[in-house]
Amino acid sequence: MIRTTTLVLSLWTGTAFAEADPGQAALAAAARIEGASVMLQEADTARDRVSALTETVKAYEDGLVALRAGLRQAAIRQEALETELDAKSDEVAQLLGVLLSMGRAPAPVLLLHPSGPTGTARSGMILADVTPALQQDVTKLRSQLEEVALLRDLQDNAADKLRQGLDGAQTARASLSAAISDRTDLPQRFTEDAIQTALLISSAETLDAFASGLNDTIGEEMDIPSPDALSMRGNIPLPVQGRILRGFNEEDLAGISRPGVLLATQPRVLVTTPVAATLRFKGPLLDYGNVVITEPAADILFVYAGLAETFGQVGEVLPAGSPVGMMGGDSPLVDEILTDLENGSGIRATETLYLEVREGQSPVDPANWFAME
Repeated sequence: MIRTTTLVLSLWTGTAFAEADPGQAALAAAARIEGASVMLQEADTARDRVSALTETVKAYEDGLVALRAGLRQAAIRQEALETELDAKSDEVAQLLGVLLSMGRAPAPVLLLHPSGPTGTARSGMILADVTPALQQDVTKLRSQLEEVALLRDLQDNAADKLRQGLDGAQTARASLSAAISDRTDLPQRFTEDAIQTALLISSAETLDAFASGLNDTIGEEMDIPSPDALSMRGNIPLPVQGRILRGFNEEDLAGISRPGVLLATQPRVLVTTPVAATLRFKGPLLDYGNVVITEPAADILFVYAGLAETFGQVGEVLPAGSPVGMMGGDSPLVDEILTDLENGSGIRATETLYLEVREGQSPVDPANWFAME
């Protein structure tokens, strides 16, 4: 039972079969989801509820990634074990035959040897040497058969586990959106002048022009200090899990370059601010789609573009880890995931997030600020 639970947990929470201690790693990952649930139950304020739901969504996202990776590893491991067992079929048959004949023979007969007492003694010595190795083979065979059975069970139940994870993630996302809408307890550095913002959007023809005019959209200013992320420069985590498609000023297939980096992400994943920052703008902008602009330090802007949804209220000071948006696309269906696993393909990163960093009025390489490795 312990072995079964460990394997199931390790598959759900993403512990690779190659881990040195899969049980401990699996339990630690499972505890993260449980911890998020406890945080949600104990959340007294809207801010706490948003934090708890953010952790819940990210735990589900990580769990689903790990589950798919685990299922793929399980399929590979199962195939390897079955191939190994097939190759040893003759050896296994002989081993079972020896054990069966030894089990049926009366004990006194096993102690006798045709050549007399000396032969009996010698055969006893040989048997004493062979028995540990024989027992080792039996133990290994039993373990492999048990593992194959568990892996087959996990494969058979994969659809249910994936469906539960996808449903849980979707429910948590919906709850998070509602909680952010209800949140009113964040520090507010300024209020937005909606008219000036609309005028700037309609008149700006480039992101440079829009960013240069952002200060004109500030309405009433509050006595709230600005965040200061300068000490984290160069070590800031990326706002979303993804891989870099294009680097700073790198041209695309059409020969167009932009002074930012393009990240490939999975559908419907959260984008969070990795450091405390003031929310300066959110909404559609030019040809960038939905855009969020944050200010993590004075005269420093982080631009996130290509979002399906944006969160927060302009002027708020967002704590590190706060959701600022969500990527678009549709979550894959269970059948699609299983088909991808059968084909040996990885997790599809179908969405793209554009990330730009501006110092003063000029864009700079995001690698100067973010840990890109």
